[in-house]
Amino acid sequence: MFSRQTKDLYKWVLSLTAPMALQNIITYSVGLADNLMVGSLGELALSGVYVASQLQNILHMLVIGLSAAMSILSTQYWGKKDTDSMKKIIGIALKFSLAAGLIFLLATLVFPEQILRLFTNEEEVLPEAMKYLKYFRYTFVFFSITQCLISAMRSVERVRIGMYLSIVTFFVNVFLNWVLIFGNLGAPALGVEGAAIATLAARAAALPIIIYYVRFVDDRLKIRFKELFKTDLLLLKDFFRYGFPVLLGDIFWGINLAVQGAIVGRLGPTALASVSIANTIFSMMSVAVYGSAGASAIIIGKTVGSGDYDLVREYAKKLQVLFLIIGVLSGLLMFAAKDLILLLYNISDDTVKMASQFLTVLSIMLVGTSYQMSSLTGIVRAGGAINFVLINDLIHVWLIVIPSALLAAFVFHAPPVVVFACLKIDQILKCLVAVVKVNRFKWIKNLTRRSEERAAV
Repeated sequence: MFSRQTKDLYKWVLSLTAPMALQNIITYSVGLADNLMVGSLGELALSGVYVASQLQNILHMLVIGLSAAMSILSTQYWGKKDTDSMKKIIGIALKFSLAAGLIFLLATLVFPEQILRLFTNEEEVLPEAMKYLKYFRYTFVFFSITQCLISAMRSVERVRIGMYLSIVTFFVNVFLNWVLIFGNLGAPALGVEGAAIATLAARAAALPIIIYYVRFVDDRLKIRFKELFKTDLLLLKDFFRYGFPVLLGDIFWGINLAVQGAIVGRLGPTALASVSIANTIFSMMSVAVYGSAGASAIIIGKTVGSGDYDLVREYAKKLQVLFLIIGVLSGLLMFAAKDLILLLYNISDDTVKMASQFLTVLSIMLVGTSYQMSSLTGIVRAGGAINFVLINDLIHVWLIVIPSALLAAFVFHAPPVVVFACLKIDQILKCLVAVVKVNRFKWIKNLTRRSEERAAV
């Protein structure tokens, strides 16, 4: 069966994956609850919330990009036990994340309708989207800070705090959804506005908890917030040098998701509601995939930072097998459960049929996602090959995915399921690239600096 070293690696992966997967399950359960409760108001309400959430997808990818750039550098410094450098890198990422949240808030305050029209031309959907955005936009700043600090804790293998925060936000969000959407406990029935207020309250509640944890509970970094404002010019240069391709990649991925949302938004309200449902269920079913990718990035980054490259190669080989196993099991589970989950929704037969078709496509794509995404971001990028994922994504998305979907939708007028499959086909195509890139092992690169280098500046 498995050697002692393999068992130890898989235990390590599991110890990091399980809390992150559970965090994602709870987080996406909030999304599922939102979908179900808002869906009970009708498909226009569900479509409006989906449209209003598209800008959040771009911000999410921007903040995730900043967090990933931070994590790549900080996990390698964690392998060297250089916590002083880690704090400065975290401070850099936190300042940029906060700035991003403020910019997105300002944009939606000044140009709300113009921004929403980028994602749909359905006039009956826009009023519902405006109602949701009215309160939802204030979540951007809370999200940006919280996500960055959670990623900072993950860099030192403190992964449970994210799980605890998701539990808090789950109960706050779902309870307030029940109260404010439907007007329970004497509250006014606010519909989609109630859903937005509930999300705002949940994210606002999470921020002081993560701040308290980072300042008073964590004993690995022992951050004092004044330390986050210190500037190290060499580390700032490294953050941009190694972090910019990661950040740019996630920004382009966010733009890709927004363009995909705009394409789907022009296929009609049924397609909008169906893709909203399908994406929520996909997120729930892919928690193990994204958890194992995050765990692998921590393990590979830390091991590269320690300088044991032979062990890095051994880990990379064993992790690929794990990615495939997780992908096949997750895909089969989603395919088997999709029709049962759809019974929970109060939606039309046409929407049920289309959502089921979309979920069938995603069940297949999830196997590819598990292998290629985990291999490329969890191994290759975390190991030091910063530019490769960016280039690979740009080629697949902008030369294959978006052009094929545009042709299918607006030239050949293909059924929505065909357009949807075009939007997701890169998850399979990238697998061949991933298997070649990972197993050549040319991606291993230590990005850290020696202490004396920084002291000389």
